[in-house]
Parts: sequence; C-alpha cells; structure tokens
Amino acid sequence: MAAALFTRSLFGNRLIRSSVALYQKPRIFTSFFNKRPFYSCPNAVYLLHRSSGFATCAMASSAFGTRSSFSTQSISTIEPVVSVDWLHANLKEPDLKVLDASWYMPDEQRNPLQEYQVAHIPGALFFDVDGISDRTTNLPHMLPSEEAFAAAVSALGIENKDGVVVYDGKGIFSAARVWWMFRVFGHERIWVLDGGLPAWRASGFDVESSASGDSILKASAASEAIEKVYQRQAVGLITFETRFQPHLVWTLEQVSIEGMKGASYSEVNQNIENKTHQHIDARSKARFDGIAPEPRKGIRSGHVPGSKCIPFAQMLDSSQKLLPVDELKKRFVQEGISLDSPVITSCGTGVTACILALGLHRLGKPDVTVYDGSWTEWGAHPETPVATSDSSS
Repeated sequence: MAAALFTRSLFGNRLIRSSVALYQKPRIFTSFFNKRPFYSCPNAVYLLHRSSGFATCAMASSAFGTRSSFSTQSISTIEPVVSVDWLHANLKEPDLKVLDASWYMPDEQRNPLQEYQVAHIPGALFFDVDGISDRTTNLPHMLPSEEAFAAAVSALGIENKDGVVVYDGKGIFSAARVWWMFRVFGHERIWVLDGGLPAWRASGFDVESSASGDSILKASAASEAIEKVYQRQAVGLITFETRFQPHLVWTLEQVSIEGMKGASYSEVNQNIENKTHQHIDARSKARFDGIAPEPRKGIRSGHVPGSKCIPFAQMLDSSQKLLPVDELKKRFVQEGISLDSPVITSCGTGVTACILALGLHRLGKPDVTVYDGSWTEWGAHPETPVATSDSSS
C-alpha cells in the first residue's frame, strides 16, 4: 500500500494527501457532506510516542494544575485557559471533549484538516472553522445561526454538560475564535489550551494520527448538519442547546439610522459617534495605519475611526502562551484602555480579535464584544468611514 493515500476532503471539496502510512486495505464510504466517496481504513489510528529530549513536566501556566478528580461543573470559568499538564491529567474523563480548531491564513498554505489527520491530541475532534459558519454570506467564517451551531456541535457529540478544551496548531490563534463562539451560544465551560499543540508536543505528550475513523465521520456529519440547516432540511438528534448572548457579538446588520448617503448604520458605526465602547483592533500596526495592504483583494487599508491598535501577538509570550495578568494589564494600559469601560475588539476576519477577548477575560473582563465581520466587512463596504495614520476620516 502506498504511503500516501488521497482522500476527498469533506470540507470545501479540497483534495488532501495524507502523509500517514496506512497498512490496511481502505474501504470506500460516502461523504455525509457532498455525497462523494472518501476512503476509510479500519482502525487507522496510530499512536505516536513521545519524542526523546523533551521535558515531561512543563510548567503549568493556568490556574489549573494536575487534579486527581475531575468534574467540568466544578472548574472555574474565570480563567480562560488550561495548561497541557492539566489536560494530560484529565484527558480521559468522559465529560471532557477536546477540539482541534486549527485554522491558518490563506498565504500560509497550510491545511488544518490534513495536519489534524497527521497528528492531534488523542481523542480530539476536528472543528472546521471555515465549515461551521454562516452559509448566507461571502464573508469568511462568520458566526452561524443558533440552529446551525447546535446542529454541528451535536453532530460532533458535544452536550451541554460537557466541558470543552479547544486548541490549535500555532499555540493560541484560531482556538480563541472557537472559545468565543461557544460563549456566544451560552456555553461557559470552554477553555483554550495554553500554548496549543506545540506546547503539548514540547512537553513530550503523545499524539495520534487518524486518516479516517469515527473522528472524521463526526467532522463530516457536522458539515452535513450545517448544510441541512441552511437548506431548511431536517437534521439529526440535537444534544446541544444554545443560549445566545447578543452582548458578545456585533455585526453590520442594522437598525437603520439616517446618516451618510442614506446608508444604514451599524452598531460599530454608531459607536464612532457615541463612543459607548472602546474599540481595539488586533491587526498589525502597519495594516491599522493603512501603510501595509490588506491580504484580501478589494479591501481598503486603514482602520475604524476612533479605534486603537493592540496587535494580538502582544497577548502572548514567546512560546505562544497567554501572558500573565500583570503583563496583559500593561499592554492595555499603555494604549489608554480602561478595564472599567466596555470594549469591542476587531481584526481582519474575526479570528485574532478573539485573542484580545481572551486576554481581557483573564483580566476579569468576560463581557468583551467581538465585531464578527471585522475589517474584511468594514473595509469592503463602500459607505463605511476609514481612517489612516495621516487622516481622521
């Protein structure tokens, strides 16, 4: 059997080359999502042993250390991250679910599903950031409807009683987005793995590779469920009940206010005038200032008037873990952000804005609003005002 097996991706019809050696004859199944065949190999799960030379007990960076007993009901949600040591100690608990929510910028040319198949934390399920999204817009990975999110999460086998730990392949990046999504839909027992998969592997903990099997079938079922909801078709059993938290998300869909050229104003637009929220942009300073071009075509350069720039990387240390409280507080104080006043965050497409929200949550501010469409929506809209480093409108 060839070492590389081509399989049909269940998400976006991408063609994936698995770099995992398969030793059994594959069976052909039908994708739940697009009804096209994909390949499955019985018991195609391989445990990759710890690499030598790594420390086997990394310093825990969250409030949670190793525990001899476990209940997700008893864990505090004040601290938004857990350490790899904590997760390793509690990994096999039945009411704990682990999600690989890796996602990468298009220019990185990395495929998160393929990387998941090659190596992931044992038992982790794949959460498709682009797939579990609003199918009524061309904007990337926008928040899905309550019904769609409930259907997708239920297909992954997650229930309201479960605690969820989410991680990604960069450290803390797209996992923060999924953390925020669960919180928007009322699930508080959600934590980000501090340092993500790199920290897990650096600690010498096992990973496994799955070219097929139950985890891929569940990921496929989640995508199928999203499609069915938006096509108004019946979906399977719903095990996850949403409780929408509107204060955690702002959009450009509006109540109409008479304004510039008769255009509808958004909550973000209203905030320019009313300044009810401090607006923080997580993009790089060059993009914020309008010096660097946007990575997506057709998007103007600059920022929302009145917003301030704190690049998301300032929330993290050199190992891509969330900074301690004192260091985080300095980052916000330096930019004149008051922790006693409301905050809205944005970025390019609503991913790294959630890292700012994660940092603010650690500082005891759990009510941070994220502008979902972020600059991709704002910068493409012909009527929204844009500021640059040498202009104010």
